Formats: sequence, C-alpha cells, structure tokens
Amino acid sequence: MKISIRNETAADVHAIAEITRAAFGNHPHSRQTEVFIIDALRAANALALSLVAEADRQVVGHIAFSPVTISDGSPGWYGAGPLSVLPEFQRRGIGQALVREGLSRLRASGARGCTLVGDPAYYQRFGFRNCPDLVLDGVPPQNFLALSFGEHTAVGTVVFHEAFAAAG
Repeated sequence: MKISIRNETAADVHAIAEITRAAFGNHPHSRQTEVFIIDALRAANALALSLVAEADRQVVGHIAFSPVTISDGSPGWYGAGPLSVLPEFQRRGIGQALVREGLSRLRASGARGCTLVGDPAYYQRFGFRNCPDLVLDGVPPQNFLALSFGEHTAVGTVVFHEAFAAAG
C-alpha cells in the first residue's frame, strides 16, 4: 500500500472529521471533542500545519500542529494533535508517517520544538520524552511529552491554543 502525505485542502475537511470521529470513537481517554478541536483551530487560523495521509486517493489519516505558549517565553514551540487514522488502516505505519513528516516540516520551518499529550510507548520512538521542567496543567506528567529540535529546552508551563477547550 502506497501512502502519500500532503497538506490538507478545503476538500479534505469532511474526510478529516470522519476519520477523527472513527479513530477516537472507542478511545478510552477521549471525550469525543477532537473533531471540535480541529474545527476550532481551523476557524482561528491556528493550524500551523495540517497534514493528511492518502492511500489510493482516499484520505485515511490526519495530524494537526498548532502553536503553544510556554511560560518561560520560549518561541517556536508547537503542539501535535490530534492524530487520527481510520481504524481499518491503523497499525500500518500511517500514523508514524504523519508524525515523522510533520516533525520534519516543523524543523525545516525553524520551529524550536514540539509537545503533545499521548502514549509514551508510542511517541518515544520519535524522540519525545517526559521533561520534568515542562508541564501541562491537568495532564499526568507521564502523558505529556516534548521534543526539542535544538539545544534549547523550554522550561515552564505549556498552554495549548484555546481551541483545545472546544466541546461542540
């Protein structure tokens, strides 16, 4: 199966919503707000990077990246997520391809680093680590991960875009 990764287009919005609903439908830690978060990020023009994965001209995966604020004033940091792959296409490397391409594009754009909330066992393969000096209020430290793209590691409290509070 050949997968291609590209920027989202306006024609992808409906497919992204369907993929996200399907991917998070039975997720044990989801409040089923991921679709609303993506829509709110898009409406606020805060999707710094929004990538889709295609297989045989069908959009089967999506990842969003948006700017985050860090209390130490570190510029150029982003938050990854949500990451969604249609259930029938999961465990085929599509999510990994989306993450790798997104991180590559962030690095190329001059970003300083990326944070996310997720499963450490999955995201550590990309270099994400728990950073005791970098926190996200309300999230267990083991599930808040960061990846610095250079020697500077941010320190402080991270705040994701207000769209992450979207509930419908």
